[in-house]
Amino acid sequence: MARLFWRDLTVAMRRSTDVLTPLVFFVIVVSLFPLGLGPEPAVLRTIAPGVIWVAALLATMLSLNRLFANDHADGTLEQMALAPYPLALLALTKTAAHWTLTGLPLVLISPLLAVQMHLPESAIGTLVLSLLLGTPILSLLGAVGAALTLGLRGGGVLVSLLVLPLYTPILIFGAGSVAGVIAGIDTEAHFSLLGAFLALALTFAPWAAAAALRVSLD
Repeated sequence: MARLFWRDLTVAMRRSTDVLTPLVFFVIVVSLFPLGLGPEPAVLRTIAPGVIWVAALLATMLSLNRLFANDHADGTLEQMALAPYPLALLALTKTAAHWTLTGLPLVLISPLLAVQMHLPESAIGTLVLSLLLGTPILSLLGAVGAALTLGLRGGGVLVSLLVLPLYTPILIFGAGSVAGVIAGIDTEAHFSLLGAFLALALTFAPWAAAAALRVSLD
């Protein structure tokens, strides 16, 4: 698993555009809202949680189609399926590499965008924590969708149609936790639900992705 993780990171670093595209998209989308709506702090502060979370969700989806596609094209994925290791663990490892390259940079740059959107300091930490809990769920659920559509024509569109309904609860509770801090509401329930979703995704998503990969390879 460690070798596969570092191998995926190394291959991705050789294709810097694949790594930078989601991050640049995330920054541009969030930055357009102050330009379009004006610099009014109260307005930006109100819409900031939803805007940042929707932008993070869409940025994560940009790279889902490439999660297994490159390995499938060169035959590496078939060798992984034949290896004497559980395919679910290999799928989990590739998903972890995807989150490290896509989700983690979004989490790290989100405080700067939060300042741009005039979020109060008390809400910035909540935003980072919600993204830290939520973006791995997006990658795990997205891996299942990417595995189901592997090798299909127009797979990128199909992935979006499959995973967007599953992303909705994560978006609601992630953005709701930040909005709750701004409104002075207790957000413990939001984080408890995000943690529960993460535990469920870690438990079941790798097995579902492995089963979908076997179907796609057959």
